[in-house]
Amino acid sequence: MAEIHTAEIETDVLIIGTGPAGSAAAALLSSYGIKNIVVNRYRWLANTPRAHITNQRAMEVLRDLGREVEDEAYMFATHQDLMGENVFCESLAGEEIGRMKAWGNHPLSRAEHEMSSPCQMNDLPQTFMEPLLFKTACSRGTQARMSTEYLSHVQDEDGVTTTCRDRLSGREFAIRSKYLIGADGAKSLVAEHAGLPFEGQMGVGGSMNILFKADLSKYVAHRPSVLYWVMQPGADVGGIGMGLVRMVRPWNEWLIVWGYDINEPAPDVTPEFATGVARQLIGDPELEIELINANTWTVNNYYATRTSAGRVYCVGDAIHRHPPSNGLGSNTSIQDSFNLAWKLAMVLRGQAGAALLDSYSVERAPIAKQIVTRANQSIGETGPIFDALGMSAGVDPVQMQKNLEARCNGTPAAERQRDAIRKAIAFKKYEFDAHGVEMNQRYRSEAIVTDGQVEPAFEMDADLHYQPTTWPGARLPHVWLFAANGDRVSTLDLCGHGRFSILTGLGGEAWARAAAQVGAALGLEISVHVIGPRQPYQDHTGDWARVCDIHDNGCLLVRPDHHVAWRSPSLPADPGAALTGALRSILALN
Repeated sequence: MAEIHTAEIETDVLIIGTGPAGSAAAALLSSYGIKNIVVNRYRWLANTPRAHITNQRAMEVLRDLGREVEDEAYMFATHQDLMGENVFCESLAGEEIGRMKAWGNHPLSRAEHEMSSPCQMNDLPQTFMEPLLFKTACSRGTQARMSTEYLSHVQDEDGVTTTCRDRLSGREFAIRSKYLIGADGAKSLVAEHAGLPFEGQMGVGGSMNILFKADLSKYVAHRPSVLYWVMQPGADVGGIGMGLVRMVRPWNEWLIVWGYDINEPAPDVTPEFATGVARQLIGDPELEIELINANTWTVNNYYATRTSAGRVYCVGDAIHRHPPSNGLGSNTSIQDSFNLAWKLAMVLRGQAGAALLDSYSVERAPIAKQIVTRANQSIGETGPIFDALGMSAGVDPVQMQKNLEARCNGTPAAERQRDAIRKAIAFKKYEFDAHGVEMNQRYRSEAIVTDGQVEPAFEMDADLHYQPTTWPGARLPHVWLFAANGDRVSTLDLCGHGRFSILTGLGGEAWARAAAQVGAALGLEISVHVIGPRQPYQDHTGDWARVCDIHDNGCLLVRPDHHVAWRSPSLPADPGAALTGALRSILALN
């Protein structure tokens, strides 16, 4: 074994992994002026388009990194309009069974999406998202080392010493950091070595990805979608439950997801096998494909009940391991880093006590459990489609085909079957249009001060519908305000960027004076925005007045990650003392 040189490299934060979680953490920390190093055991970034659904909340993080980052994401993404209508069919060339408008494309859902965020949902494969975040990080100061493998770490009261191996030379070396972030994916060694506790099970199903190129325009251009679900007798193997043809780039790059029995060895996905599966699902026996890549993976149902240990923090798939259902993977990973990065920055700058970092696990561990549970539940919710089609497990494939064809009869039984099929497909909105799962995250921790204010109940289905509220712990609601030059500005644009913000109205000018005094005393930059007539930002539509839940002279204190930290419904006798008390509590300075 090569000799290890003690702490030959030093930094504030070491990040293991350059996926969406790791690259987002690096980009945010560098944007906040924090020294960091990110390492990747491979020579480059993602080589397959694994994650792709990009929801509004993840796009808000990119927007916070800079409009140029958000705009570049849209430039490479498939637009929401083309994410379209999930199609259920016997094959792409064969009969269509049904479809549902997904990913905010139903008119009612689209309206809700547009009212909820300044950002648009889109389809951005990981092969585009990851380089964008990585480039942003490196251009802002992140030091990156490729072909560098994490081996182990030890921590003490002052920091973490991590042993890595240069995979080109085989030399081992140590990096000393004040904090370590494990963003090393679903087989995370950092999480294992940190002793993080997990619940659930790994490897509950087996699937394979077959990435290929073929012009399928004649089958799909008239019914644009990201996902084409192929219902074929005998296809119910493994975790996905049916054959899936996923659009990677419209309409000539595709990824097929096909199951295998997890109790058997993973199959060898040869070019011949891959071509055969593609021809079967597409329904074209003469189809020629350009095979790009094929790999197997497991369906997991596994989440960390604590996401940190001492000075080690894990993000992304390292702490929530689940199937791609609901498209929550990279989105949640990016949001983990958005939650953690500003806290690390403020602690490292001496603006907050170390106990602030405890709130990361308190806030994000419940989210890890929620999204792992939701994604696995979505797989189970495919069952009613199989039942309605007569393709349930245990049915002979020959009989399955007869049951499938029976829906086309003019009998009362066939009418009932068609009704059951429609209802079963419509129910999949809990997987493909679960806007509330994406946007309703509310935090409860010591980094939030509620002053006993009661959390509003969800008036609609919390999985399907976003409910805006300024209750402390919730994400700040988006509404469009209007600048003096007439430009629209989102309330979210007034906040974030690594600093606390105060939103108030006419009669609340004293909050600006209080913020200046308290900020100077605590060494914080606190931006203050007075919203109202003849102010820099005006509420011409009244949308802000309807959603802010405070009087004009009250205030909302918003954290750097857009979540409301504290709310004063009106102006107290001593706003400086009230603000000081809230911030000292949030930042663990008491």
